[in-house]
Amino acid sequence: MGLSIQYDSSLRTPKEPQNKVTVVLGAQWGDEGKGKVVDLLAMDADIVCRCQGGNNAGHTVVVDSVEYDFHLLPSGVLNKKAVSFIGNGVVIHLPGLFEEAEKNLHKGKGLHGWEERLKISDRAHIVFNFHQAVDGIQEQQRQQQEGKNLGTTKKGIGPAYSSKAARNGLRVCDLVSDFKVFEDKFRMLAEHFLTMYPNLKVDIDSELNQLKEYAERLRPLVTDGVYFMHKALTGPSKKILVEGANAALLDIDFGTYPFVTSSNCTVGGVCTGLGVPPSHVGRVYGVVKAYTTRVGVGAFPTEQNNDVGDLLQSKGREFGVTTGRRRRCGWLDLILVRYAHMVNGFSAIALTKLDILDTLPEIKVAVAYKVDGKPLPSFPANMDVLTRVSVDYETLPGWCCSTEAARSLEELPQQAQNYIRFIENFLQVPVKWVGVGKSRESMIKLF
Repeated sequence: MGLSIQYDSSLRTPKEPQNKVTVVLGAQWGDEGKGKVVDLLAMDADIVCRCQGGNNAGHTVVVDSVEYDFHLLPSGVLNKKAVSFIGNGVVIHLPGLFEEAEKNLHKGKGLHGWEERLKISDRAHIVFNFHQAVDGIQEQQRQQQEGKNLGTTKKGIGPAYSSKAARNGLRVCDLVSDFKVFEDKFRMLAEHFLTMYPNLKVDIDSELNQLKEYAERLRPLVTDGVYFMHKALTGPSKKILVEGANAALLDIDFGTYPFVTSSNCTVGGVCTGLGVPPSHVGRVYGVVKAYTTRVGVGAFPTEQNNDVGDLLQSKGREFGVTTGRRRRCGWLDLILVRYAHMVNGFSAIALTKLDILDTLPEIKVAVAYKVDGKPLPSFPANMDVLTRVSVDYETLPGWCCSTEAARSLEELPQQAQNYIRFIENFLQVPVKWVGVGKSRESMIKLF
């Protein structure tokens, strides 16, 4: 007689996933105010995750009138009850990580005990100092060869993802196991870049010494990210939040290529960057600024190189958190946001910085693109086409009064309510929050 194994009949009954992740994503070119929305949701989250990008992201969060700046750390690290998790899809510059923590520790009490609350996936790739140096050299070369650069943050993100794709990158798990083996691989990788970029200056020994110290500080934080997420998703009820960095139009696949970042900042990056099955992705919130901004170069159909653009720029304090660069400004582009919705499937939208439009007598919204007089049926992949589009606008009356004191939809002027309704109707997605100021309290919840 062979061994008889009992059949488990419950296996064939479809199971609903126990816990689902809530995702917050940028729906434009970044700088939409995701930090504020994440911060709102992180207050009662059990786990807050980053799934892609590196310290090229910049989130500003204000708590108890202290302004914290985050680049690599999930902004949920301010919640003392939550675990913050940096997933395998993130590329980590270790000096950047520890410097960021130090800087924020000096600002206020929010970050005390951060190392007890942070977990890092052992499969995350490492950004080395030479990746950052190479990023700068590549930008210089692009400027010389084509007369235009990509406008990268020079944080080494692109070169680190290139190493990952070329399969010669090094991961956190390499750093915290046998250091001798890590050292050999590191020297090989450095040599590889030195061969490609003869002008590159790399102090291999001093960087290795620095990395050896970081390895010790990092070891207690490192975990197997797949098991960590699996346990969180299938265990007791938990609120899990995923904080997207960058934004839909900067996605390596769906963004305005080549003026994009090197990772997937759309919803697919959540699955690959954390090891989360698609069935566990729950609500996906798109963050949309009430107007459009863009940092660096690239096509920008609704850009306003005029008084309107200047007003949005100065009133909205549109300077990059990571680079301090002045952001280009223009009207809200709903073609672009609708395209982001096609890729991400937003459950609802957070509309931010509505108060920046308070003084405008009329407000324009882009509702269609034309090229050579013909309507474009979709958002173009080709950037040469996007630079040539003419924009059809819908003009809505402004409200010409302050919205900053409003704490409910009814307290907003009728024209501001109409602006929100117009956006909802065009996108066929509800607006769940409206931001009318800098503080956490200024995010009005509509439902």
